Amino acid sequence: MNIRGLLAAVFLLGWQVVAGAVEISIGTGSQAGVYYQAGRIICRMINNSTEQHGVTCKAHLSNGSVSNLNDVRSGGLDLGVVQSDTQYYAAHGSKLFNDKSPDKELRALFSVHSEPFTLVVRQDSRINHLNDLVGKRVNIGNPGSGQRATMEVVMEAKGWKKDTFSLANELPAWQQSMALCHDRVQAMVYTVGHPNPSVAKATSLCGAKIAEVSGPEIDGLVNNNSFYVHAVIPGGLYPANPDPVKTFGVNATLVASSKLDA
Repeated sequence: MNIRGLLAAVFLLGWQVVAGAVEISIGTGSQAGVYYQAGRIICRMINNSTEQHGVTCKAHLSNGSVSNLNDVRSGGLDLGVVQSDTQYYAAHGSKLFNDKSPDKELRALFSVHSEPFTLVVRQDSRINHLNDLVGKRVNIGNPGSGQRATMEVVMEAKGWKKDTFSLANELPAWQQSMALCHDRVQAMVYTVGHPNPSVAKATSLCGAKIAEVSGPEIDGLVNNNSFYVHAVIPGGLYPANPDPVKTFGVNATLVASSKLDA
């Protein structure tokens, strides 16, 4: 978290001093994910100066980006950490949010960190590239999570359905590393900042490797959507993964609603 981001958050919330001490809520993700840690850091920095601005902050576990966006819209959360692609879809009422009207009240406060779409596979899976997932056992992520949202976009771009895989599991992020190591799935996807504890667990416990995500369909996603960028996961971050790996990614963003009391 940079200082400008912190100042933006405190400035945004500082008006509430006049109303007395209040608590704001930040929706994050699973306990094993980066969103929860990011939310805790933001709250810690706000709470460290509560005496100055009268605001306390609490980070809440959640199912991820889609859930956070829905809860920010409904008022169930004050702030949410979300993927920039799901933020766009919510603001425009498209893709995962095509059953809702555009959220014209949604506001981005600042970007927290970059998040490459990460494909982690078993060493014995014979998966070296995104294209090799056909016919494999894959964890596509739990409904409501950012990883699931991005995986569905990838599947649509590739013309894949759930039955493209021999198994399309829907485990949350905190369960998928052990599922991979126990051979319940051969691959897992995670849209996440690096280094990440869940990816580290899979690579250290069972020698999992990170596979490349590239091709004309991925190029099309990046070229046609401003919230996607080409990305590289550096080599050497994890055991048995010495080389950089090509993929694409998004930014994690802190969002709020303009309807938030001010």
